[in-house]
Amino acid sequence: MADSIALPQSQPLSIFRRAAQILPGLVLLASVGYAGKFLERTVATYGKAHHLTLPNIEYVLWAILLGLLISNTAGLPAAFKPGVATYEFWLKAGIVLLGSRFLLGDVLKLGGISLLLVAIEITLSLLFMTALGRAFGLKPKLTTLLAVGSSICGVSAIIATKGAIDADDEDSSFAIAAILALGAIALFIFPVVGHWLGMSDQAYGLWAGLGIDNTAEVTAAGALYSDAAAKVAVLAKTARNAMIGFVVLGYALYWARKEGTEGVGNKAAFLWKKFPKFVLGFLIISAVATAHVFSKDQLTSLANLSRWAFLLTFAGVGLRTNFVEMRKQGLRPFVVGALGEVVIAVLTLGLVFGADHFLR
Repeated sequence: MADSIALPQSQPLSIFRRAAQILPGLVLLASVGYAGKFLERTVATYGKAHHLTLPNIEYVLWAILLGLLISNTAGLPAAFKPGVATYEFWLKAGIVLLGSRFLLGDVLKLGGISLLLVAIEITLSLLFMTALGRAFGLKPKLTTLLAVGSSICGVSAIIATKGAIDADDEDSSFAIAAILALGAIALFIFPVVGHWLGMSDQAYGLWAGLGIDNTAEVTAAGALYSDAAAKVAVLAKTARNAMIGFVVLGYALYWARKEGTEGVGNKAAFLWKKFPKFVLGFLIISAVATAHVFSKDQLTSLANLSRWAFLLTFAGVGLRTNFVEMRKQGLRPFVVGALGEVVIAVLTLGLVFGADHFLR
């Protein structure tokens, strides 16, 4: 009997299989996100009907809280994890679509101030986190991952740096756990502090964009303050994200020399590989909107699509945050991360207040 020949799977079959894998989690994201929107409307309607002054809790917070409740009580079954993990894609899609709400002139105007503050924030954060990690006796590569995660863009920077410096999976999981836990805490604390200090939407948005690590938490913290603050926060965070390739390249070269390995060959190719492509998408959409290519109705539709993408994103932030699992990762990385985040938050707050004259 002739041997059977294994035929390659067809592309459509692979696509359908992948869709089947992510569908349960995607439905859960949509359900949690819509439930958050439903709760926002229900509370507002109830207060209006009964002439009560109730706190205006936006769907952002409801979606995150519902996600946290599910993740830290019933837990997230394995069948839902692939779909829930797509929240990062929806985050990037939402930011790209959000470019339709920014005229390029406004982007460039804020960018000049932001880039200066970003450069200061990144430099001081890297130096401080490195010194703090050494003081607590953390492994050098774990210290590098925490420093990059705290100064650039959280988990994305950690993942990019892990591959560039050949860090252990254990080190990256420790760093990611610390950054995720602290990001979840920061998105609730920042709006409270901002309101307490009476910060303007622009000043608060810039502070959130500079002081919080993960893009998802930055977007959520901005939206919890105001729509205008969310726009500024995303813009400032986008400026930070754009620096990831250069910082990761620097660390890759440093560790290559330190360990005597081959290092990075084509630096331009390395930068392009590590550069967050959604930043370019944001700028392209902004440029097209500035050129008045979109009609008013089309701009409204793009803005609504962006909000729907963020609806899935915020649900994913809560569903992916499990405090029990994070506690298992160890205490020292969390302590280093927590101390670093507090100092960076205070530092960036001081930078924003110092630049407040130029923001008006």
